Amino acid sequence: MNGFLIIDKPLGWSSHDVVSKVRRITGEQQIGHLGTLDPLATGVLPLLLGKWTRLAQYFGKLEKAYTGTIRFGYATHTYDGEGEPVGERVPISLDLEKLREVAAGFTGKIEQTPPIFSAKKVAGKTAYTLARAGKTPEMKSVPITVHRLEIPRICGECADFEVTLSAGGYVRSLAHDMGQQMGCGAHLASLRRVAAGPFRIDSAQTMEQLVALMDTGTLVQSMPHARTLLPEIPATTADTYTAGRIRNGGAANLPEFSQSELVKIFAGRDELIAIGRRIAGTLFQPVVVLG
Repeated sequence: MNGFLIIDKPLGWSSHDVVSKVRRITGEQQIGHLGTLDPLATGVLPLLLGKWTRLAQYFGKLEKAYTGTIRFGYATHTYDGEGEPVGERVPISLDLEKLREVAAGFTGKIEQTPPIFSAKKVAGKTAYTLARAGKTPEMKSVPITVHRLEIPRICGECADFEVTLSAGGYVRSLAHDMGQQMGCGAHLASLRRVAAGPFRIDSAQTMEQLVALMDTGTLVQSMPHARTLLPEIPATTADTYTAGRIRNGGAANLPEFSQSELVKIFAGRDELIAIGRRIAGTLFQPVVVLG
């Protein structure tokens, strides 16, 4: 089964759990996701199925948008509510305007240190593997961009937030760093991804909805059409002879795309058979063959 799904990841599931469950539901073994979500988080998890997993390289690093809650008063060693408290709990009375001023200091281009309990690689190993083994990996700060960070409301020791940030940014680190700035410690209490690049939560399917679509035989029809994916890459429909060459890895002349680096090549309206790369003039070589 070739296709694309936007899953609304349940609370407590790892991204790998979702992939494993979708394999059992659909019977398709080749499945990959576009951006890991922690078990604490819910929301948008895009999946590529079948031969379409070969398209992952063209999606690049997706900007993410989240909503959630930060709890102030103490930090944790994982920067979220699943971790052990670090230091004493500090009584805190939040001031909305003050918190908004602090949040403003974390917008724009910033340097951020990822949590030690993260998938960042340190000396060839994931940081969380080293941390779980009792080691303290040395985490280097990385440049990220926080496009938007808003605090719409507070309630007691908690503050709701809405954030949009570049790929590679950690909302857990934002929560932790804001707590340090406030002088009271903080950690991420809840997190929901509402968008990953162009994929939004209102297009996502729950696991229950996925099962229902499989039961009614309508899953494939519910998937985004191939022509809507990777809209930045132009599309063409090959004739029968050209489609045959492309399916066998042969180059094709596509004169209408002399200025394009890549082209999505279809056989008919619906079947995406290849991604072609321009090798000279209007000659395109299929670099990913799907059909």
